[in-house]
Amino acid sequence: EVQLMESGGGLVQSGGSLRLSCAASGFTFSNYAVSWIRQTPGKVTEWVSIINSGGDYAVYADSVKGRFTISRDNAKNTLWLQMNDLKPEDTAVYHCGKLIFDYIPSLGVYGSNWLSVYDRWGPGTQVTVSS
Repeated sequence: EVQLMESGGGLVQSGGSLRLSCAASGFTFSNYAVSWIRQTPGKVTEWVSIINSGGDYAVYADSVKGRFTISRDNAKNTLWLQMNDLKPEDTAVYHCGKLIFDYIPSLGVYGSNWLSVYDRWGPGTQVTVSS
Protein backbone atom coordinates (compact mmCIF):
# COMPACT_ATOMS: atom_id res chain seq x y z
CA GLU A 1 0.00 0.00 0.00
CA VAL A 2 1.34 3.40 -0.97
CA GLN A 3 1.84 5.59 2.09
CA LEU A 4 3.16 9.11 2.52
CA MET A 5 3.57 10.60 5.98
CA GLU A 6 4.58 14.19 6.63
CA SER A 7 6.21 15.61 9.76
CA GLY A 8 7.98 18.73 10.93
CA GLY A 9 5.21 21.30 10.91
CA GLY A 10 4.58 23.72 13.75
CA LEU A 11 4.16 27.31 14.83
CA VAL A 12 6.88 29.74 13.85
CA GLN A 13 7.27 33.51 13.78
CA SER A 14 7.49 35.44 10.55
CA GLY A 15 11.02 35.22 9.19
CA GLY A 16 11.63 31.86 10.82
CA SER A 17 12.42 28.47 9.31
CA LEU A 18 11.01 24.97 9.33
CA ARG A 19 12.04 21.72 7.67
CA LEU A 20 9.31 19.33 6.62
CA SER A 21 9.91 15.64 6.02
CA CYS A 22 7.90 13.04 4.14
CA ALA A 23 8.47 9.31 4.61
CA ALA A 24 7.35 7.23 1.65
CA SER A 25 6.59 3.50 1.52
CA GLY A 26 4.75 0.94 -0.55
CA PHE A 27 6.19 1.92 -3.93
CA THR A 28 9.54 2.35 -5.68
CA PHE A 29 10.22 5.89 -4.51
CA SER A 30 13.07 6.48 -6.96
CA ASN A 31 10.77 5.90 -9.96
CA TYR A 32 8.49 8.88 -9.37
CA ALA A 33 8.53 12.63 -9.16
CA VAL A 34 7.26 13.87 -5.81
CA SER A 35 5.98 17.18 -4.63
CA TRP A 36 4.78 19.44 -1.87
CA ILE A 37 1.34 20.97 -2.12
CA ARG A 38 -0.47 23.03 0.50
CA GLN A 39 -4.02 23.81 1.48
CA THR A 40 -4.56 27.27 2.89
CA PRO A 41 -7.00 28.20 5.67
CA GLY A 42 -9.32 29.38 2.90
CA LYS A 43 -9.21 25.82 1.48
CA VAL A 44 -7.28 26.81 -1.61
CA THR A 45 -4.95 24.03 -2.76
CA GLU A 46 -1.65 25.23 -4.22
CA TRP A 47 1.34 23.41 -5.58
CA VAL A 48 4.54 24.48 -3.85
CA SER A 49 7.38 22.51 -5.43
CA ILE A 50 8.06 19.41 -7.51
CA ILE A 51 11.25 17.38 -7.81
CA ASN A 52 11.95 14.78 -10.47
CA SER A 53 12.65 11.12 -9.75
CA GLY A 54 16.42 11.51 -9.82
CA GLY A 55 16.39 14.53 -7.59
CA ASP A 56 18.42 16.66 -9.97
CA TYR A 57 15.72 19.07 -11.12
CA ALA A 58 13.05 20.95 -9.24
CA VAL A 59 10.54 23.70 -9.83
CA TYR A 60 8.92 26.11 -7.40
CA ALA A 61 5.83 28.24 -7.26
CA ASP A 62 6.65 31.92 -7.62
CA SER A 63 5.34 32.57 -4.12
CA VAL A 64 8.08 30.42 -2.53
CA LYS A 65 10.94 30.70 -5.02
CA GLY A 66 14.17 31.70 -3.31
CA ARG A 67 12.83 30.83 0.15
CA PHE A 68 11.97 27.11 -0.06
CA THR A 69 14.19 24.21 -1.15
CA ILE A 70 12.93 20.74 -2.02
CA SER A 71 15.22 17.71 -1.82
CA ARG A 72 15.00 13.94 -1.69
CA ASP A 73 17.06 10.91 -0.71
CA ASN A 74 16.02 7.91 -2.78
CA ALA A 75 18.05 5.54 -0.59
CA LYS A 76 16.01 6.66 2.43
CA ASN A 77 12.66 7.03 0.63
CA THR A 78 12.41 10.52 2.07
CA LEU A 79 11.40 13.93 0.74
CA TRP A 80 12.14 17.23 2.47
CA LEU A 81 11.10 20.85 2.20
CA GLN A 82 13.37 23.45 3.77
CA MET A 83 11.34 26.60 4.35
CA ASN A 84 13.16 29.82 5.18
CA ASP A 85 11.98 33.40 5.67
CA LEU A 86 8.48 32.17 6.37
CA LYS A 87 5.58 34.59 5.95
CA PRO A 88 2.06 34.55 7.42
CA GLU A 89 0.71 33.73 3.96
CA ASP A 90 2.66 30.44 4.08
CA THR A 91 0.26 29.24 6.78
CA ALA A 92 -1.31 26.03 5.46
CA VAL A 93 -1.49 22.29 5.77
CA TYR A 94 1.43 20.92 3.76
CA HIS A 95 1.07 17.60 1.98
CA CYS A 96 3.61 15.54 0.11
CA GLY A 97 2.32 14.01 -3.06
CA LYS A 98 3.37 11.28 -5.48
CA LEU A 99 3.07 12.09 -9.16
CA ILE A 100 2.16 9.57 -11.82
CA PHE A 101 5.30 10.58 -13.78
CA ASP A 102 9.03 10.34 -13.17
CA TYR A 103 9.51 13.81 -14.67
CA ILE A 104 8.10 17.22 -13.82
CA PRO A 105 5.04 17.91 -15.98
CA SER A 106 3.95 21.32 -17.14
CA LEU A 107 1.05 21.94 -14.77
CA GLY A 108 -0.24 24.72 -16.98
CA VAL A 109 -1.24 22.12 -19.55
CA TYR A 110 -3.68 20.64 -17.04
CA GLY A 111 -5.26 23.93 -16.03
CA SER A 112 -7.75 23.56 -13.18
CA ASN A 113 -7.30 19.77 -13.36
CA TRP A 114 -3.65 19.92 -12.27
CA LEU A 115 -4.24 17.63 -9.27
CA SER A 116 -4.78 14.80 -11.74
CA VAL A 117 -0.98 14.40 -12.04
CA TYR A 118 -0.97 13.11 -8.47
CA ASP A 119 -2.22 9.68 -7.43
CA ARG A 120 -1.37 9.80 -3.73
CA TRP A 121 -0.75 12.37 -1.01
CA GLY A 122 -0.27 12.21 2.72
CA PRO A 123 -2.54 13.51 5.50
CA GLY A 124 -0.47 16.65 5.87
CA THR A 125 1.33 18.64 8.55
CA GLN A 126 0.17 22.05 9.79
CA VAL A 127 2.45 25.04 9.38
CA THR A 128 1.37 28.24 11.10
CA VAL A 129 3.36 31.45 10.70
CA SER A 130 2.57 34.28 13.11
CA SER A 131 3.18 37.92 12.23
